Amino acid sequence: MKRVLAIADEKPGYEAPYAKALCDAGLELVIASPSERASLREFAGLVLMGGADVNPSWYGAVRHPATQDPDDARDKREWELIDEAISRDVPVLGICRGMQILNVWHGGTLLQDIENHRTITSEKGLPAHDLAVERDTRLAQIAGSSWRVNSRHHQGVDRVGEGLIVTARDPRDGVIEAVERHDKRFVMAVQWHPEDQREHAALFQAFAHSMRS
Repeated sequence: MKRVLAIADEKPGYEAPYAKALCDAGLELVIASPSERASLREFAGLVLMGGADVNPSWYGAVRHPATQDPDDARDKREWELIDEAISRDVPVLGICRGMQILNVWHGGTLLQDIENHRTITSEKGLPAHDLAVERDTRLAQIAGSSWRVNSRHHQGVDRVGEGLIVTARDPRDGVIEAVERHDKRFVMAVQWHPEDQREHAALFQAFAHSMRS
């Protein structure tokens, strides 16, 4: 079983649904603390999990009142791991905050608070809105033309980072819901939480398959 690396969130047990979804796809998730200097040379892929808002200083913005207290140590460690992953063409899967820091690493910016976008449901896996998927993208190969997704984020991509392609939006308000790169083996990030939706297992399977190519 191939191992993939993620940096720990401060909430105990936060990684459990990620670990389950990745295990079902044949991958072992290894969690490192921000203080550890683990190299991706020991791993087949990088997972950028959800969590606290990225510090706006990374994209040259003043902090909005709705922006959460940053986890600067995690920001720094994930930034370094993205450096390594992109330079060595190690597969990357970003989820929620993971999509945001991936976009910022590519020179993009974030919307620090999207009014009336977040939808809290009785269960984390319940869908909140449709997803409009762009044709001729890797995500379209995985998801088809549309998926129903959950929506727990209050931030999102504003200016898209260089090299990233927008692959899905929320048709209600145009908020960017997924990005990818076509010049790397696998660099994909989504704004929702597929680890909570069993019907989105194909996303993790595609991530795992990229490590065999």
